[in-house]
Amino acid sequence: MGTNQTQISDEYVTGNSSGVGGGISDVYGEDSATLDQLVTPWVTSVASGYTLMRDPRYNKGLAFTDKERDAHYITGLLPPVVLSQDVQERKVMHNLRQYTVPLQRYMALMDLQERNERLFYKLLIDNVEELLPVVYTPTVGEACQKYGSIYRRPQGLYISLKEKGKILEVLKNWPQRGIQVIVVTDGERILGLGDLGCQGMGIPVGKLSLYTALGGIRPSACLPITIDVGTNNEKLLNNEFYIGLKQKRANGEEYAEFLQEFMCAVKQNYGEKVLVQFEDFANHHAFELLSKYCSSHLVFNDDIQGTASVVLAGLIAAQKVLGKSLADHTFLFLGAGEAGTGIAELIALKISKETGKPIDETRKKIWLVDSKGLIVSERKESLQHFKQPWAHDHKPVKELLAAVNAIKPTVLIGTSGVGKTFTKEVVEAMATLNEKPLILALSNPTSQAECTAEEAYTWTKGRAIFASGSPFDPVQYDGKKFTPGQANNCYIFPGLGLGLIMSGAIRVRDDMLLAASEALASQVTEENFANGLIYPPFANIRKISANIAASVGAKTYELG
Repeated sequence: MGTNQTQISDEYVTGNSSGVGGGISDVYGEDSATLDQLVTPWVTSVASGYTLMRDPRYNKGLAFTDKERDAHYITGLLPPVVLSQDVQERKVMHNLRQYTVPLQRYMALMDLQERNERLFYKLLIDNVEELLPVVYTPTVGEACQKYGSIYRRPQGLYISLKEKGKILEVLKNWPQRGIQVIVVTDGERILGLGDLGCQGMGIPVGKLSLYTALGGIRPSACLPITIDVGTNNEKLLNNEFYIGLKQKRANGEEYAEFLQEFMCAVKQNYGEKVLVQFEDFANHHAFELLSKYCSSHLVFNDDIQGTASVVLAGLIAAQKVLGKSLADHTFLFLGAGEAGTGIAELIALKISKETGKPIDETRKKIWLVDSKGLIVSERKESLQHFKQPWAHDHKPVKELLAAVNAIKPTVLIGTSGVGKTFTKEVVEAMATLNEKPLILALSNPTSQAECTAEEAYTWTKGRAIFASGSPFDPVQYDGKKFTPGQANNCYIFPGLGLGLIMSGAIRVRDDMLLAASEALASQVTEENFANGLIYPPFANIRKISANIAASVGAKTYELG
């Protein structure tokens, strides 16, 4: 091959080919890793010299030792100083903190990921609370809106309608073979921001960097994909910097066939055990895709199932504060889309498991309000199929406040994607009805939250148990400090994904989601409760993910 370049082999065929790690032989010794003894992936031989420094997977910047510089022919290509990774980390964090605009931080972090992958993940793992809002909601939302303008280097795989009939070939263009997790979006409903078309790529990229940082799945096993079937966003269609297909969205038959080809190609190329996570699809597609492929592929929709699992964990944890069981509550949702109905379904399943009552009966404790008011039986004819199980007998109610007064809920959950909808009157009504009202304002990003932490605590005179989807700062009220919990999917999906991959599962079952919720809830300590938290602090997220993965893995074996 000349000039000292030997390429790393993609077929991971080493001594151990038992395939414990989800069908891939244990190259890195990960199966013997423990919480205290982490495994650092070792590298066989790789391109040297200038090319080595241009490869983000192997580049260490100034952290190359003198010996490594000699061995890899890079002496003289770097300044003479040798810095440890810790010093590099301090330097990058110092630089990041100089930026006042979150989007600049996001761009700086993406540049780092393109330049020095190990340092990027080290940074993310060690500073998770500070950097999570940058690589994920709320900043990633703004990044997606401006993705065309800030686009520098391609990340992930773009599959557009132009590739119809050739999707398998496109998948084969991706350099890594041993893919274990795919996060895919079609960009139709990015967070609460709507249709961003091809620019939705920021979401799968961000999600997968969290699979690595929070769940310990190696970066080379992750594949972000954006499916581009056009966009209905006029602004983007008229924007000369838009990076996707400039046409209206394909729907119906054409869309279904395209996704069918994609799902078949994925299975053909990566096998039965690759986890496909659907992310930010529009409601009608999200439910269809999940119900269509859940019996033939290892699929998981984070907006429906991940959110549900995280919220259920918060509710289970909150029972310790309230001294009640889930069955004693009445739930009222504002928003009956993917998140709302997904959460409602998982709560009903959990209550049914606890009480032994049929799920049709436990659903009656749960009421949903959509844009037309309370979902009641007389609206059943006009409802979308996923809302129908929630239509109970009641006279029609138009407004949320009237619904609160009529249903008298103990738990109020917002998944509407519309900000400022939990008004002072609504929150005060909850406080009048309950000693400790549970209020969850889950819509992302922060601007779309149904109410802020400060409003929830102030309007309930500090009695609320509050959690939100995006982060809020602690609130001082009446001389007491309240720390709002964050019902963030990041608690669940990395651990769930790791558990599914490790156990070699081939289907995702609801019982696995319940196991994940219970594992998360069990890690909230008395000390957390004392501060009003119903989620464990984010600082221990790797440990939390590992415990969730263990529970999910155990449940998988139990289910056979």
